[in-house]
Amino acid sequence: MKYFAKLGLNSKVIGTTHVGDNNAPTEEAGIEYLNKLHSYPFWKEYINESGGFRKNPACIGMTYDEDRDAFTHPKPIDRPSWIFKEDICQWEYPIPHPDDHKIYHWDEETISWKEGVGI
Repeated sequence: MKYFAKLGLNSKVIGTTHVGDNNAPTEEAGIEYLNKLHSYPFWKEYINESGGFRKNPACIGMTYDEDRDAFTHPKPIDRPSWIFKEDICQWEYPIPHPDDHKIYHWDEETISWKEGVGI
C-alpha cells in the first residue's frame, strides 16, 4: 500500500489517499494513477521508498516543503516563541521541558516553563 497527499496551492495538503502497490509500484506511477483517477495532477507520496515518512506523516493543513523533502505543520499562531527543528521538521518549545517529574506548563508571555497546571 502506498500513501499519497493531495497538494493544493503553495503545496498545502488538501487531502490524503492510498493506492495499492500494483497501481503504484513507484511514486511516479502512483501519481499518474491518481491523476487519471481524479483528473488532478498534484500528489506526493508521504511515505518514502525506504518505508519512512517524509519527516512527518501528511495530514490536511500541512505543507510539503520540496527543499526539505518533508511535510511540515504551520507554526502555531499562539506560540510565537517556538522554533523550527530542522532535523525533525517540527515546531518545538525554545527551552527543553524540565526533567524533574514535576508538572509544568508553558508560559508564552515569559517564554519559560512554570510549575503547576496552566490555565
